[in-house]
Amino acid sequence: MRSAFIVSAEPEVFRIIKTSLGSKYRINKSSGKEDALEILRKKRYDIIFIDLKILNSGGDCKKALNIFWDLYPSVEIVVMSSQNTIREAVRAVKAGASDYLTYPIDPAEVRLVVENIKESFILQSELDYLRDKFWKSDFQEIVRTKNNAMKKVFDKIRSAAPTKTTVLLTGETGTGKGVLAKLIHWHSNRGNAQFIGIHCGAIPETLIESDLFGHEKGAFTGAVRKKPGKFEIARGGTIFLDEIGTISPSVQIKLLQVLQDGTLCLVGGDETIETDVRIIAATNADLKKMSDDGMFRKDLYYRLNVFPIEIPPLRERTEDISFLADIFLKRLNKSYTKEIHSVHSRVFQAFEKYSWPGNIREMENLMERAYILETSSVLTPESFPTELFEAEPSAAFFPVDSAIPLAEARRKAVEDFERQYLKDVLSRNKGKINKSAEDSGISTRQLNKLMQKYSLRKEEFKT
Repeated sequence: MRSAFIVSAEPEVFRIIKTSLGSKYRINKSSGKEDALEILRKKRYDIIFIDLKILNSGGDCKKALNIFWDLYPSVEIVVMSSQNTIREAVRAVKAGASDYLTYPIDPAEVRLVVENIKESFILQSELDYLRDKFWKSDFQEIVRTKNNAMKKVFDKIRSAAPTKTTVLLTGETGTGKGVLAKLIHWHSNRGNAQFIGIHCGAIPETLIESDLFGHEKGAFTGAVRKKPGKFEIARGGTIFLDEIGTISPSVQIKLLQVLQDGTLCLVGGDETIETDVRIIAATNADLKKMSDDGMFRKDLYYRLNVFPIEIPPLRERTEDISFLADIFLKRLNKSYTKEIHSVHSRVFQAFEKYSWPGNIREMENLMERAYILETSSVLTPESFPTELFEAEPSAAFFPVDSAIPLAEARRKAVEDFERQYLKDVLSRNKGKINKSAEDSGISTRQLNKLMQKYSLRKEEFKT
């Protein structure tokens, strides 16, 4: 039997939810947070329904949610909010709550929310099982994503990793090509062998040939002894060639030989050496255009482009920003003596609007800088560069009509805010209902009801 715990000072709320869930659920209740935590320490519940004011009495929503997740990491939390605090309820959902309900509580809405949680739990369990069967535990955080393009990237990696095929990773600087190259290596049958990464653009042109393929004694001035190259050292493993588009024509010829025949010659030598190396290459340049323009060998391009994987920039996968922030915070907390548990909501809003020219690497660097400057337990806007917030629109202003009663003015302000919020999110997602509902932290049913209330049609936002 599933179980639900209701935290509310209103007996009527308990009665409605209990009636809505029926006899299939074991129900318990509490009227305050401390009393609720005392009960929860003794027994686990599957779903917690909690009044937003009770949950957020300390002012930090994520910290308040973490108190419950510290007890039971997988517990589902549904916040209950008045119409006046919908914005805070949405923030709670973005901070990790499963959903929210608004007062007065609608029994049909309760059943819908619980059913959605149940379906999501089943689906997530199936996905986690399939993912865990393949991905090694050290990489579990890396492969978390809500972005469809990144899901396709990980699907391709899962297909390519067990093979010997050459992989070409393309994407802007800072998108994580080096991390994904390691992901491929560690999930291949070469995972226990050498992984050697080389940034081709960082090695002088006069040295890269020797560095990759080795040299004989006396091959050039300063070659006082025979030296094996990276391809020989990496035998049986994987070699990662980052910024492959920068290598010289002479290196391109030798690399083509390795890819075609699995052999190489040391600089200054005649002996042919066999090498068994898997090659993963990466570039932020358009290699096809370079080959068409005669700047890169076409035959080498085709050899490298056997299994291309394009990595989307961070600005196209903003759904994953919260995951990435959590990963960086955990790493920083391990490296430094501080304990910063979350990021301020205004910082996340700026993150989602920022263009991220430096992608994930830029985000990691910004968070480390802010972490060093921060003096509280939350990364606040003051610790980040001011230009990060330049893309933020000025706060919306709704005119106040003081001639009408306060209650009516409040209701009108909420409606104006909701209408503008829906217009913004639908415009950003070009009228896509599922994506807009996900971004808003509500169900598609709730979104459709609100759109109907404000006479909004998805077709108006498709262009």
